[in-house]
Amino acid sequence: MNIELDDKHWDALSKIAKDRHRTNLFKKYEQITIAFLVQHIPACISPNMLTTVGLCGSFITAMSFVLATYVNRYLLLLGLVGFAINWLGDSLDGRLAYYRNTPRKWYGFTLDFSVDWLTIIMITFGFIVYAPGNLKLLGFAFAVMYAWAMITALLRYKLTNKYKIDSGLFGPTEARVIISIVLIFEVMIQHSILYTAGVVCVFLLFINITDFLKLLKQADEKDKFERLNKPE
Repeated sequence: MNIELDDKHWDALSKIAKDRHRTNLFKKYEQITIAFLVQHIPACISPNMLTTVGLCGSFITAMSFVLATYVNRYLLLLGLVGFAINWLGDSLDGRLAYYRNTPRKWYGFTLDFSVDWLTIIMITFGFIVYAPGNLKLLGFAFAVMYAWAMITALLRYKLTNKYKIDSGLFGPTEARVIISIVLIFEVMIQHSILYTAGVVCVFLLFINITDFLKLLKQADEKDKFERLNKPE
């Protein structure tokens, strides 16, 4: 599917994408959507406000688990709304700053990582409330796997000086979509989340191990390069 973009849209796209190398499955359409949205966000809305919006989305997703536990299972569908709001805030905060030529690279980097970690904590908390018995450990496993992915991103940045948040075709947006599908299945088939959540954790484990081995190889090659080029 070909999408024709006008000059204004291309200009916005070049501004928001210049500092990141994205490889995720939805990259093309996600970037085009973001480029469109940043042009229409009112001037009174700041990147920090959007970060807060994203965090509120994560809170809604976490609360969907709690409400599904104590009120009605169908309230898990609120999690989809939460993920959509989280995507909106998390994807647009830094991109808006770049579009307006007011980026704060290290401030934004620090804030984004901290908020992302708070997001994982909240969603994990919600799942632990919802899951029965020892299956609550799946929530802990998810938090560990996602934290490992965040650490890998930091190490990759240190090693290559390139900030990359995707693992091949899989990135934060794809994670939101997959978890949203898991929630839909749980509403349709109760307790299916206990199996799908396990599959997600195994999938994340595979990705983490693969990325770790690639990063370890890069680190070894960098050590060899530095030894060969070390001044006498």
